[in-house]
Amino acid sequence: MLSHREIERRIPHQGGMCLLDHVVEWDASRIRCEATSHRAADNPLRAHGRLGIACGIEYAAQAMAVHGALLAQAQADGGPAPVPSAGYLAGVRSVRLHASRLDDVQDDLTVRAERMMGDAGGVVYEFEVHAGARLLLGGRAIVILDAAAAAPQSRRELP
Repeated sequence: MLSHREIERRIPHQGGMCLLDHVVEWDASRIRCEATSHRAADNPLRAHGRLGIACGIEYAAQAMAVHGALLAQAQADGGPAPVPSAGYLAGVRSVRLHASRLDDVQDDLTVRAERMMGDAGGVVYEFEVHAGARLLLGGRAIVILDAAAAAPQSRRELP
């Protein structure tokens, strides 16, 4: 199990913006995390006195970021394939919202992400956020890896 502090060391989100408390388990294709920050009055994603359900996508994105960092660390330690160190959430698809807000959920959140496919340019994850047995939201996310390296050169730089 990875602690909040260990998660913070692996993703760019720091302080209150690091939303996950623990990585409970992970392997090469999936990760499961827990979070309690959805109940915090000072959650940085709160707006107009509430934390909307769509903010659960950020919880899932952070789980994906931790998963990518853990895969990169495993590769550096002799794992099978290189994994880029930077990723950017490019879009979400097939998002299903089964609640209207997160801040009124009393149970801890369980955040699951599963890597469905990917290569050096990008990854597709399926994700779900649960409170106990209750599914709060789910969908698919497209993550672009090493976006700066993949960006085309401007016309002025072409020969």
